[in-house]
Amino acid sequence: MSTLSPFSSAADAPLDRRAWWPALRQLTRLWCWRGKEPALLFGMLLLSWQTASTLFTPAANSLFPSPLGTATALWNSLPELLKGTYFSFLILLPGYFAALVTGVGAGLLVATTAWLSRAFFPFARVMAPIPPTVYIPYGIAILPTFRLSAIFVVFIGAFWPIFQNTAAGALAVAGKYRDNARVLGLSYLEYLRKVVFPASLPHIFSGMAVGLAFSFILLTVAELFGANAGLGRFVQYYADFADYPRMVAGILYTGLVTFLSMSLLEWIRKRSLFWMR
Repeated sequence: MSTLSPFSSAADAPLDRRAWWPALRQLTRLWCWRGKEPALLFGMLLLSWQTASTLFTPAANSLFPSPLGTATALWNSLPELLKGTYFSFLILLPGYFAALVTGVGAGLLVATTAWLSRAFFPFARVMAPIPPTVYIPYGIAILPTFRLSAIFVVFIGAFWPIFQNTAAGALAVAGKYRDNARVLGLSYLEYLRKVVFPASLPHIFSGMAVGLAFSFILLTVAELFGANAGLGRFVQYYADFADYPRMVAGILYTGLVTFLSMSLLEWIRKRSLFWMR
């Protein structure tokens, strides 16, 4: 029996789902953004930024420059930003690589030596949660130059994530591998180099990623205290002079440099851990 009232027409009848559902799915496929979500999110954020900067006039909100104004400031400041990148990496790279070498070495030794584990792990649980920024005044006061104090702060920030993840990877090595190494007559150093280190590489790269992110954060913070050049100094300098387009351009440029560095580390990880694909 039909459910239509005498006063309704056929056009008012509910559509059969089986009739319109295939057409809707086909339309969805045509406009699907699968795999393009980052571009979609970036476009939405850029549109929101432009809309907000249009609604808030410079007189009412001078802290919020438009995307076009920021892009212009970024282009005009590019030589200064490239110079700042060079000086920032003179601090970042020594501190980070020193943390990488010592963190991996200490993590492997402590995790595979019983008396070192009993002595060092309680100390690490106390020291690791301390924010590395508290060391900045002491580093500036004790070390002879600002560059050395900034390198020291970057080193502290990157060391603990690398050490902790390396130790976790070494502790996760199955005991049968240690027994097999003894049967084969491997020395302690050979056991670390040929068994523990390769098995710990996934954890080591995880710690390297966290340590690199912390290094950029602490580098920027350290440069705010007394650097004459660098990305953090660039942002602070133009903020002091209320040049907000250049300040925002410096923030975005710093984020881009960090993103490219993290992407490079991820590429190295994939190339090194080819067996995990």
